Amino acid sequence: MSVSGVAFTSFATKDLKTFEEAIGFYKSLGFKLIRNYTRDLNASSSLKGVSHDSLRETWLESFKISQVDPKNGARIPLQESNSIQSEGVVLKLRLTGSDLTPMESSSLLDGELNFFTTELEQVSKILGLKIESSKIITKDPLGNKISFVEHPTPFVPSKIDADFFASQLAQELSTESQDPESKKKKIAVMTSGGDSQGMNAAVRAVVRAGIFYGCDVFAVYEGYEGLVNGGEFIKQMAWEDVRGWLSLGGTLIGTARSKEFRERWGRLTAARNMISNGIDALIVCGGDGSLTGADLFRSEWPSLVDELVANGDFSEDEVAPHRHLTIVGLVGSIDNDMSGTDNTIGANSSLERICEMVDYIDATATSHSRAFVVEVMGRHCGWLALNAGLATGADYIFIPERAANKDTWKDELKQVCRRHREKGRRKTTVIVAEGALDSELNPITSEEVKDVLVELGLDTRITTLGHVQRGGSAVASDRMLATLQGVEAVKAVLDLTPEDPSPLIGVLENKIVRQPLVDAVKLTKSVAAAIEAKDFDKAISLRNTDFIESYQNFQSISQHDDGSHLLDASKQLNIAIIHVGASSAALNAATRAAALYALSRGHKPFAVQNGFSGLVRHGSMKPLTWIDVEDWHNLGGSEIGTNRTLPSQDIGTVAFYFQKYHIDGLIIIGGFEGFRALKELEEARNNFPVFNIPLTLIPSTVSNNVPGTEYSLGSDTCLNSLVSYCDAVKQSASSSRRRVFVVEVQGGHSGYVASYIGLVTGSVANYTPEKKITLKTIQEDIALLKENFLQDQGDIRSGKMLIRNETASSIFTTDLIADIIEESSNKRFETRTAIPGHVQQGGAPTALDRVNASRFAIKCAKFIEEWNEKISSNNLDGSDPMLRFKFVDGKKVSIVGDNEESACVIGIEGSELKFTSIKQLWENEADIKLRKGLTVHWEHFNEIADILSGRLILRSKSKSQGLL
Repeated sequence: MSVSGVAFTSFATKDLKTFEEAIGFYKSLGFKLIRNYTRDLNASSSLKGVSHDSLRETWLESFKISQVDPKNGARIPLQESNSIQSEGVVLKLRLTGSDLTPMESSSLLDGELNFFTTELEQVSKILGLKIESSKIITKDPLGNKISFVEHPTPFVPSKIDADFFASQLAQELSTESQDPESKKKKIAVMTSGGDSQGMNAAVRAVVRAGIFYGCDVFAVYEGYEGLVNGGEFIKQMAWEDVRGWLSLGGTLIGTARSKEFRERWGRLTAARNMISNGIDALIVCGGDGSLTGADLFRSEWPSLVDELVANGDFSEDEVAPHRHLTIVGLVGSIDNDMSGTDNTIGANSSLERICEMVDYIDATATSHSRAFVVEVMGRHCGWLALNAGLATGADYIFIPERAANKDTWKDELKQVCRRHREKGRRKTTVIVAEGALDSELNPITSEEVKDVLVELGLDTRITTLGHVQRGGSAVASDRMLATLQGVEAVKAVLDLTPEDPSPLIGVLENKIVRQPLVDAVKLTKSVAAAIEAKDFDKAISLRNTDFIESYQNFQSISQHDDGSHLLDASKQLNIAIIHVGASSAALNAATRAAALYALSRGHKPFAVQNGFSGLVRHGSMKPLTWIDVEDWHNLGGSEIGTNRTLPSQDIGTVAFYFQKYHIDGLIIIGGFEGFRALKELEEARNNFPVFNIPLTLIPSTVSNNVPGTEYSLGSDTCLNSLVSYCDAVKQSASSSRRRVFVVEVQGGHSGYVASYIGLVTGSVANYTPEKKITLKTIQEDIALLKENFLQDQGDIRSGKMLIRNETASSIFTTDLIADIIEESSNKRFETRTAIPGHVQQGGAPTALDRVNASRFAIKCAKFIEEWNEKISSNNLDGSDPMLRFKFVDGKKVSIVGDNEESACVIGIEGSELKFTSIKQLWENEADIKLRKGLTVHWEHFNEIADILSGRLILRSKSKSQGLL
């Protein structure tokens, strides 16, 4: 038997006798006891009015109704073929304190709790009541009116349905949907142009966010071709239709370029198909061509509608609700060629694939001392080639925005490659974008580049990566980007008015933003126009600032080792680099970039080996040379050693060695221990003037728990490792159909990793230190799991997973949560635990971590240069260049020590990359005890996860039925 439309219902009484009678009543009807316990309460109990110190609670779960022998009370099971087993029907009976008002039972139809069963005759015998109108009506001992019917009520869903939940939640959240006359918004989503990893995540986010906000969501299959063809190409999507899409590459709704849509008659047909389905909002995920077509469609929409009326396709009344078309753009492109956004969906995944392939190629190139020319995609944009060159330590790159000099590029290429070989490099790697040009707009082909290297005497091979760059599952950052942008696109549809321009959903640093679509497309096309006009300076300037910065960084660490950028001897510095804290993947990549930049400027980089303990015990300060670090770009761990020791172990000895080696600036690379180390050195300036130098911290930790930044080096590598791990776990769970995994991830007292990985892998729940775990939250998760399995019915191969941060609770451990779920499942599904452990800290750094490692390290080196320039200009007496002092009223005053901004953490906050003083962060932003920042900048991950997992829908449904 089952309660129609609900997973469980709850009753309460203050009378022990009535409580026991109610238990007996429901047990006689076939409910079985699954939980019976007494819970201690205290003054802080969430149950207001409880006057006693305990609460007795019994959970009864439905199963096949059975006959009870009136002589001895024994249960007589009925025939299997003639009974119904419903899932998820639970009654909670509570005996509460005397001050608690009895709860009203869940009421679905006119205050009546409805059960259905095919054994109505048996119910009649058990209760001694007659069947009237195929129905039995009675009251339970608690006074709740209940009825028994042979079929589920047609007015209420017979199982928990996601769409039903969505409509219920929409009624609560939207004042428009509370109006029975209001029109339900109908949104279509499509993918167009070239496919890119992450498109499926974007479609999933649009579908589920749309349903959550009370909209009907349609998928347009095969891009604009499907919009023109209509019919089965336009399909309304249900919640479960997109289950399991996060881990799949390509686009499951297909993409195609449509000649018909380029013609007005094709767009007229598309408009007819949209109006026929009641759709007046379109979310397009594609490149600049696809988005240009979408904006044209919107601009023509009024005239297209008029033409459809004139042709007799629709009446004026029929088109009246669809006079305005809303267009929202998401950029799905591996080229990352759209202006107004730092990243496009699929670009990071493609870059990751390139770096992975080049790493493989480098291994064989080193073995044979060969040269490889690697051709990558990028017909009009060199972003992939540029960042691949930066991330793989390539010798040379060719990109469209920086056309090579027609007369000199061959000689320049030879000079760079010969110089690197003379320094000891055994391999040569050149990255060529497919759209590479010389200054006269002549294509530079891989074959031409190969011929030049052969002339140099190198055994050279060509590798064209081709469409492998589009393949595979999306990396963590693309899944996140697509998910956040998909949800934002739905919000934009609901926010926009007919007067608003069509928006492009983009990202600046880590912040999701809306830009006018037409402006972004126009600016993007102007790059191609500048290249065509041979104005290459303008072309590269029109790219975002990250592009220009990456190009300059590549030159600094790959081409400026020729002595062309050396500073005067008086400005050349000694820069120390130290790793502090636990290992993370990007430590070596950052050290390499800092060292190579420093060497190109004439500075002397020193590696402090084995952290501060190595310095204190052995004075381990090693000068770094070009060949020492040239291949560190793809090495995980720490080549110079790291540990958690702080300078306070022996601050005097640390100062001694800083003075011995005349250190002019320090770059600390590490996590929260690095943060503490920076603070200790800053505080020691009064007693040790040698620390009156610029001091910087590059956050590098998988936990991403350093105050002052929303991104830490190594965290992306950790997240990618976990994505692969969790995908494998979910595959195992889906294969068995009825299995749930509880996965424990690292992060210390920071829930960033758990929240992030939970959202991008589609976990049912995320347990983090920021939100206390309670039995109530676990019960809610169990209800959500049961509902997911109930909907799947074993047909959808999608495993279930929960993510738990390692310190989320000292009581509810990973094993205990798994045991509670297992016990509550009543054998409907089984539970396993999975703990990846220190795998999360290992492996080669991802492409994103490598690129950002170069970016952060070079900025820190420049920061040190700038501060030393200030020191030199203010050292008025010049008597001792090692003393950073000026004279004020006849007294020596420290130049750097007076300004705490010389001791800073570099980090990304919102849409800005900046340096923030350690003093400010320590006093205002740091939770020293819990080793993390006070700002939970990832909280929106959990909010969106609750939307897309169905948790908020389930919570709303339960609330509407009086269960919460």
